[in-house]
Amino acid sequence: MVEKKEIVVIGLNHETAPVEVRECLAFAAEDNAQVLESMRQEPYVDEVVLFSTCNRVEFLLATQDVSKAAEAIKDFLAEFKKTPRDTFEHALYVYEGDEAIRHIFRVASSLDSMVVGEPQILGQIKESYYEATNHRTCGVVLNRLMHRSFSVAKRVRTETGIGDHAVSISYAAVELGRKIFGELEGKAVLLIGAGEMAEQAVEHLVTNRAEPIFVANRTFERGLEIAERFKGTAIRFEEVRDHLKQVDIVISSTGAPSYILVRDDFKGVMRARKNRPLFFIDIAVPRDIDPDINRITNVYVYDIDDLKDAIQENVEERQQEARRGERIVDGAVVQFRRWFQSLDVVPTVVQLREKMEEIRQAELKKTFASLTSASKEDQAAIDRLTAALVNKMLHDPTVFLKDSGHRDKKSLYIDVARKLFKLDEPNNRES
Repeated sequence: MVEKKEIVVIGLNHETAPVEVRECLAFAAEDNAQVLESMRQEPYVDEVVLFSTCNRVEFLLATQDVSKAAEAIKDFLAEFKKTPRDTFEHALYVYEGDEAIRHIFRVASSLDSMVVGEPQILGQIKESYYEATNHRTCGVVLNRLMHRSFSVAKRVRTETGIGDHAVSISYAAVELGRKIFGELEGKAVLLIGAGEMAEQAVEHLVTNRAEPIFVANRTFERGLEIAERFKGTAIRFEEVRDHLKQVDIVISSTGAPSYILVRDDFKGVMRARKNRPLFFIDIAVPRDIDPDINRITNVYVYDIDDLKDAIQENVEERQQEARRGERIVDGAVVQFRRWFQSLDVVPTVVQLREKMEEIRQAELKKTFASLTSASKEDQAAIDRLTAALVNKMLHDPTVFLKDSGHRDKKSLYIDVARKLFKLDEPNNRES
């Protein structure tokens, strides 16, 4: 009897394990080759892909023995990472069958991410898959599953708005800028200070082709270093007010104890700008920009709480879109299950057809030996006739075995078919 493979996911993520546990089990890129080669030697692991990111460590398997494969993975993690099993075992999940398929589809589609809809995870999943293919640890089952997960992720991304709403401070700042200016290309940016979130916001603006970039910092050398990274220009801190006349977006994140810009600093600024919009993103705590500046026509000041409010709205929007994504995933799971279940039938159907063809060829040989007067055309006609008869006789049994409606009893029907036709007894046919 042909052994049936199961699809299994065993691992942990940001929801089941704190960072101190995840970092104990995380694999560096240079570990992948050794891990996959070790997995190839495991007798209970037929196919395997390893996913290791800052938020998850997971093994995707095809196996004929789920419990023994899971034990092998736990033992491997403990030995390779020199970490006792009781450190991480409580955080592990094991998904089988539809649960495992759904999980992989959700992970690739960023429905299982810490930040739902973030785009990086699909690239990470693809890299993990290509690593597995390079080490030949993927076979028919996981190859099909991974390619299907890529197409599901693409559908979720294109058919829902899961990635349309900013859910980080830096993304939210860029989204607000786009609402004010429409296009960010060619908009001049001034970065004041060197806070991490502020720099991330500038990175996103540069990605959207905002330019030129000016950087002002209390320490000019530090400002010069940041400006070089963004291919911008470092300016002295005292030059900030003069540059308000020419920039469009100001991102401020200093450690100043009080406002570095107040309303009086804007005398003549908007006239010189001909009232072009000026957008302030104040990420500093305490704030750098006097909120009273927001009362000036065409000047927009957003502090970190404003950005967080925008993010919360966007999180709720993403959750609504995620529900649409879940429906896409559910449909894809059903389709994949049908294909996967058909794999149980394929070896039996192939062997059945091979056996019938052997019998047909043997009988044709005997018949043609006795019909010495039959022409080549007659022999070809008999060959076509017998081939058609075999195909027609096997059609209904094949359709019956492949019918997904028989899922609960499919293994029984396959077993009966193999016994009826003695497919597990290769030397039983009479000559």
